[in-house]
Amino acid sequence: MNGEKRRQEILEYIRRSPEPVSGTKLAQRFQVSRQVIVQDIALLRAQKQDILSTHRGYVFHAPVFASRVFYVCHKDSEILEELNLIVDCGGKVEDVFIRHEVYGQLRADLSVDSRKKAAEFVRGIQGGQSSPLKNITSGYHYHTVLADSEQTLDEIAEELFKRGFLAEAGTKIS
Repeated sequence: MNGEKRRQEILEYIRRSPEPVSGTKLAQRFQVSRQVIVQDIALLRAQKQDILSTHRGYVFHAPVFASRVFYVCHKDSEILEELNLIVDCGGKVEDVFIRHEVYGQLRADLSVDSRKKAAEFVRGIQGGQSSPLKNITSGYHYHTVLADSEQTLDEIAEELFKRGFLAEAGTKIS
């Protein structure tokens, strides 16, 4: 097998894997040295393939294909539950924003894509240094949520609805 064909097969193997793939596993699978795998990954990255190296192996970083803004409302004590619900369904909470009658739109970047980041955000709020942006508008606020597909966003909407977090049943903005 020539190098170009091997690189394409490595890329497909990493893309299809549900978990990170170690360089050792790739080397065994393609019957080459681990150093060849490292070089192949470098060449794939040079071709703009979004392959990430983690401590557990290589993963293909799937691009975001869909985004949706959800209009939600909840108590401060439910912030972590809301963020975890979204990331557990496969979403990334890109931001939070409100529409204020005097100040207009006020937005803050969040980039919450894991339970860990959700917990860190909530700890920061609970630290007392500031209060959630949503408190300015009596709990009502918006989140831009990114996901790999419209289907994932639909699942997130369904879960937000079930939990009673959607401000208006079925509200889907943009």
